Amino acid sequence: MRFRSDPQAIRGSIAPLMTPFTADGAVDHDGLTNLVRWQLASGTHGISIGGSTGEPGSQTVAERAAAIRTVAAAVGDRVPIAAGTGSAKLDETLELTAAGRDAGIDAALVITPYYARPTQDALFVWYRTVADEFPDLPIVAYNVPSRTAVDLAPETVARLFRSCDNFVGIKETTKDFEHFSRVLHLCGRELIVWSGIELLCLPLLALGGAGFVSATANIAPAACAEMYEAWQAGDLERAREIHYGLHPLVDLLFVETNPAPGKWVLEHRGLIGSGHVRPPLLPPSEAGVARIKDFLAEGAKYLSPAEGFTVEGKS
Repeated sequence: MRFRSDPQAIRGSIAPLMTPFTADGAVDHDGLTNLVRWQLASGTHGISIGGSTGEPGSQTVAERAAAIRTVAAAVGDRVPIAAGTGSAKLDETLELTAAGRDAGIDAALVITPYYARPTQDALFVWYRTVADEFPDLPIVAYNVPSRTAVDLAPETVARLFRSCDNFVGIKETTKDFEHFSRVLHLCGRELIVWSGIELLCLPLLALGGAGFVSATANIAPAACAEMYEAWQAGDLERAREIHYGLHPLVDLLFVETNPAPGKWVLEHRGLIGSGHVRPPLLPPSEAGVARIKDFLAEGAKYLSPAEGFTVEGKS
């Protein structure tokens, strides 16, 4: 948790890990540890667990807390950890955030409460309550209206940023690029803004974003990290080359509902023992697998090597 006191250091390509399950549906902690090892070896700048790509809605609070502890132990203090600790219920959000704090995470990534469709005033009170409960833990909002049916308005983000010392950032998972700009305009670059939309990761950096939490990093962590590093080094041509080169892998991930296609890739590359997804998701269909294979061949150049990280029984 050495980055907790300096949340501005939580930058670059932050991989939102998929949660591996065994073939019978249990959380695979050995597989999760293996994915962390592979991510770190591939140069990922930070690790996230418990976001949408990790299937948190299909897990109990105890399972989510245990996964956070596994990731924190595997990462140590090598890179920042931003754990998804939000829920539709406040008590669960507080319980998970406390578990993350105690495990040593560097920031809590708190999704807007889904299904209830709260007002902007209600969202302000929600985040202020979480921030007040954990004054020494950086709080980052997770705005993903396509999954929650509520949008955290730029004005509400600015209100929180001014009101709560430990409200430090937002992960914006919206295709409304104007939204990114308005958030940064109202708050300034002191607010950490991450993109959660794969094809907006590079464009956000031009506006002053701090990095991105892209599902693509689950299968191409080295390329995602290099894209950020190239941008930072001023090598815009290389950054753009990687951005466009990753298009097929981005399309692969969303052939069917994320994370099922990505888990199929991880299993077939030997990085996890099973591509199992929990209900209500299903493994990719036969037609989906055919499209995954096509995209995989097209984007193969940008896949990170898996040698040395295959799990038992996989090659």
